[in-house]
Amino acid sequence: MSEELPAYAEHVLELAERIPPGRVMTYGDVAEWLGEGGPRQVGRVMALYGGAVPWWRVVRADGVPLPGSERRALEHYRAEATPLRLTGGGEPRLDMRRARWDGGPGPGQDDACDEAHVIP
Repeated sequence: MSEELPAYAEHVLELAERIPPGRVMTYGDVAEWLGEGGPRQVGRVMALYGGAVPWWRVVRADGVPLPGSERRALEHYRAEATPLRLTGGGEPRLDMRRARWDGGPGPGQDDACDEAHVIP
C-alpha cells in the first residue's frame, strides 16, 4: 500500500511502539494519553494497521487477550515476562494492576521532554 497513514493512526502506532516489553496500555489509555479519539478509534487503528508494531501491548481493559490471537499474544507475554494471572477457570489473563504502563519513561529511556501521563 502506498497510501499515507492518517495522522491519528501514526500517533497510535508510535505510542504502541514505545510501550516497553512486559507492559501494556489499554485502548482507552492510548486515547487518553494522546488526548484524542477513544478506545474504539484506537482499536480500529490497531485492527487496520497494528500488525507492524507490538500489537499485543495494546489491550482490552479486562486483560483478556485479543480474541482470535490469544495463543500468539500469550507467547509474546510469556517471552516478555508480562504479568499474568489465572482466572478461577484457569484461563490466563493480563494482570492489569501490575502490567499497565502509564506512558512515562521506563528504565534506560530518555523522555525528558515528554510529560509523564498518569493513568488511574
